[in-house]
Amino acid sequence: MSNKRTIRVVELFAGVGGFRIGLEGASDAYETIWNNQWEPSTRHQDASLVYQARFGRKGHSNKDINLVPTTDIPDHDLLVGGFPCQDYSVAATLSKSGGIEGKKGVLWWQIYRILDEKGDKRPQYIFFENVDRLVNSPATQRGRDFAIILASLADLGYIVEWRIINAADYGMPQRRRRTYIVGYQKNSVVAQKMEHMDDWVEYDGIMAKAFEFKAKPGTLSEFDIEGTIREVSANFNKEKRLSPFGNAGMIKDRHVYSVDADPVYDGPRQTLGGNLVDENLVPEEFFISAEDLPKWQYEKGAKKINRVSKEGYQYVFSEGGMAFPDYLDQPSRTIITGEGGTAPSRFKHVVKTKSGRYRRLLPIELERLNMFPDNHTYHPEVTDGRRAFLMGNALVCGIVEQIGKFLYSFIYDEAPVSSNPIFSNRDAKPMLDLGLFDDENKVLMVNRPKKQYTLDKAKHLLIGLVKKNNEEYFLKEEPAKIYYTGKTKSFPSTVAINKLYYFMPYIKEKGVRDLYLIRVARIGSKAEIHPNSQDEDPRLVFELEYLESLPEYVMLPLTRYWFKDTLLGRIIK
Repeated sequence: MSNKRTIRVVELFAGVGGFRIGLEGASDAYETIWNNQWEPSTRHQDASLVYQARFGRKGHSNKDINLVPTTDIPDHDLLVGGFPCQDYSVAATLSKSGGIEGKKGVLWWQIYRILDEKGDKRPQYIFFENVDRLVNSPATQRGRDFAIILASLADLGYIVEWRIINAADYGMPQRRRRTYIVGYQKNSVVAQKMEHMDDWVEYDGIMAKAFEFKAKPGTLSEFDIEGTIREVSANFNKEKRLSPFGNAGMIKDRHVYSVDADPVYDGPRQTLGGNLVDENLVPEEFFISAEDLPKWQYEKGAKKINRVSKEGYQYVFSEGGMAFPDYLDQPSRTIITGEGGTAPSRFKHVVKTKSGRYRRLLPIELERLNMFPDNHTYHPEVTDGRRAFLMGNALVCGIVEQIGKFLYSFIYDEAPVSSNPIFSNRDAKPMLDLGLFDDENKVLMVNRPKKQYTLDKAKHLLIGLVKKNNEEYFLKEEPAKIYYTGKTKSFPSTVAINKLYYFMPYIKEKGVRDLYLIRVARIGSKAEIHPNSQDEDPRLVFELEYLESLPEYVMLPLTRYWFKDTLLGRIIK
């Protein structure tokens, strides 16, 4: 490694950058110099779009990693990645888990290929994440997949430690269990600090320092993984019911030491309720209607259903009830990829608001439960449903941050410093951050009106309060208007600007009447119309074209934030 406090990082299977956020939150020394994100079998590369929007295009690869030559990947100090786990995910039954031999499990061998082909230039350190089931898969040969991974890394000269960590056990806002793997070359600074495997696993190692635990009595497992990788694949733990791997352990020179860990933590704890936004900022589409509520209650409830198998056998399918609504004073349940969309579902989160209404979670709230920055996945080309999918595939950044801190301190023997730490305090009234649009050169949205039009009740409508000194301007019958919001830092960030289509001015003591089409949404300032004001603070500017008016003014419960995001159909019905 270089003498400067720089740890060059390559991020594989990068998703939307969870490893990068966590590591940069741990120390400014972590510098991601190259990253790869490719989602097979899909034309729209949502995660890649988000990654580039947040971190830039430099060093980003949106190609199938199978087709990327190792020579195209720069030399680095730390290789990280949450390699795909679909074949043995908790979303599938164990009996159907294809394991490391499944379609996506083979991507593990791309990690191996890169490490192997780097030769004496392979990274000193590795850091991976996968589902907790990894140590038990596949169902027919418990622990075989993990044994292959550990043995192949040991053969490349790495000492490897692992922990299965539930983020909520250490105060984080989501119950998400994942396997974390950290390795270091035998000639590395970190490896020189290890003396005894048992002490390293339970007290002295990176994982033990980052996430304290107590070993469960009677769970010690110590053994060697023998034979070639092919022999390990064919014979490891064959015909045995249980995996020999505990949820904490390490391997050195093919010798394994592992135990089961009970977490030890007495610090602050985050909850689902502590990461929600104010009800007044929630777009109407996320609320569950009275008509649909019984469908959600059914999906969440206990049930027994008579079914017939393909072979014609009758059986009873049963499942227990789930909390409905979700508990606000506890960490959330695990976010899954199917979290988005309006269809009732057993697994989607539903919360009850102070007003008594039920609603789904916003993308910004799902981001918070994974400890991402607010609106990290916001992108004009990425839908709310896909944003939820991306969070279902993501990791909890706080876990990476904590491990990253101790990896740094073990390397440099000093405490890490970061200018981008992950903060746990969340604002219930998140406002627009123009930093999201620093690289955006075009207007946010342009709608070209037609001479003849048909109102689309499913389109989003923004209702904005008109200040007293502008009421006369908006009461005049003119074909075009311009509406300036207050300063952007007071504009709710839960309003998806790329979805806005219609606008209605709200006149105090009258309500709404006139309907406009939003032709352009852009950034402007008060100085555009009042040069003498010298007010250059950025504001949202909506260039409007008049469409029609309601028969009379309608009073609406406009929030104290001056804006209401709703659907046109809810107003004109």
